[in-house]
Amino acid sequence: MWQPNERYPDPAVRVLDPSFNKYRLPLASVERLHTGCRWSEGPVYFGDNRCVLWSDIPNNRILRWDEETGNVTIFRKPSNNANGHTRDRQGRLVGCEHDTRRVVRTEYDGSITVLADKYNGKPLNSPNDVVVKSDHSVWFTDPTFGILGYYEGHKDESENTPAVYRLDTATGKLSMMNDELPGPNGLAFSPDEKKLYVVASRAEPHRNITVYDVVDNGTKLTNGKILIDAGPGGSPDGFRVDTDGNLWCGWGMGSDEFDGVRVFNPEGKPIGHITLPERCANVCFGGRYRNRLFMAASHSLYALYVNTQGVAGG
Repeated sequence: MWQPNERYPDPAVRVLDPSFNKYRLPLASVERLHTGCRWSEGPVYFGDNRCVLWSDIPNNRILRWDEETGNVTIFRKPSNNANGHTRDRQGRLVGCEHDTRRVVRTEYDGSITVLADKYNGKPLNSPNDVVVKSDHSVWFTDPTFGILGYYEGHKDESENTPAVYRLDTATGKLSMMNDELPGPNGLAFSPDEKKLYVVASRAEPHRNITVYDVVDNGTKLTNGKILIDAGPGGSPDGFRVDTDGNLWCGWGMGSDEFDGVRVFNPEGKPIGHITLPERCANVCFGGRYRNRLFMAASHSLYALYVNTQGVAGG
């Protein structure tokens, strides 16, 4: 049974390198906002509604936590086994759906626009995570996780290689940016958008986070290299980047040492860890000043105030 820490500073917020001290608030502790999910994923913050939306994939629903009241309600059910979410630069919800194998946008009136469901005339696999760049292009990963069985989608054949895609929303053109990463998963841009980080969640011998240079006016990836080797006990999933370029990564493999959120500096050095009693799948920054980290972890949703801010577009 999870119990909040009553002492300050919260021992669950661990300093792995002295540089993390500037991001750790000594009078802030980890809070559990909700529990009772089967697999929490894809959190996104809506400042205009002061709420967090996140996916409960096997339960085929998107939940909503209200910051003002703490109430949790169902935002959408069925959700087509929705996974990752973000907002575009007009504030609309953009999400990945496993069951329909598509990326969609929720318009202001609540209607659904399909942004991508095919590449070269063949269905996508199961879009997983998504970010929107300042030029309004939509970037997403498309592994096969949602078509491997009936728990997070439905069993089906893969007709496209797992890949990272870029959608030009002005023209509707979908471009494959990289199809060499094994199990492409979480992704995020550096604050200046000159680098793209992508989790390779099926890489051998260890899962990793690979970094690319973004060139040709944001239309091409080059110079891919492993920035973070997760090691034999690490398992990165989804992540977001703060204004200093640090990566706040959902992490875990079922042990106290690894479950939670692992924080890396822009050079890939681990500097901090937020210990949770569950593996964390994905995170987002929110709150009035984008200084509250929301963590979707296995059965629950957690939050922690930190001394930094998340970049836009995540």
